[in-house]
Amino acid sequence: MRKSRAPKRYVQPDPKFGDVQVTQFVNNLMWSGKKSTAYEIFYGAMDIVEERTKENPLEVWKKAVSNVSPAVEVRSRRIGGANFQVPTEVRPERKHSLAVKWMIQYSRARNGKSMADKLASEIIAASKGEGSTFKKKEDVHRMAEANKAFAHFKF
Repeated sequence: MRKSRAPKRYVQPDPKFGDVQVTQFVNNLMWSGKKSTAYEIFYGAMDIVEERTKENPLEVWKKAVSNVSPAVEVRSRRIGGANFQVPTEVRPERKHSLAVKWMIQYSRARNGKSMADKLASEIIAASKGEGSTFKKKEDVHRMAEANKAFAHFKF
């Protein structure tokens, strides 16, 4: 265990929208330290989202992230020689982090020409409450609901 809590690292807002959450998204999207490529992909996806939906792309993206953010999750806890899946609430930072990671993971698995195109499709689907990322959130919630009986084992 740690002696003290790890210090929180703060990131700079992105150059186009001036939003810290966008920077966090781009940092997760980045591979091999290629941040400029990750920004190109994200901004390209935002252009595609704007073109397809005729709405503010940042608002569509924020709605998508909030739609796929889980409220509860299950955590393994060992009690008396048995492992239980205990449903717990998700902290706000972790909600955003999970939503971002799932969105990127399912964007990469999607069929499409470019990563920007795949990401745009996933963002649009998530903002409408459909798609693989939204299904993942539903599965996590379903799992927590199924294990509600073990909620009294909370940490």
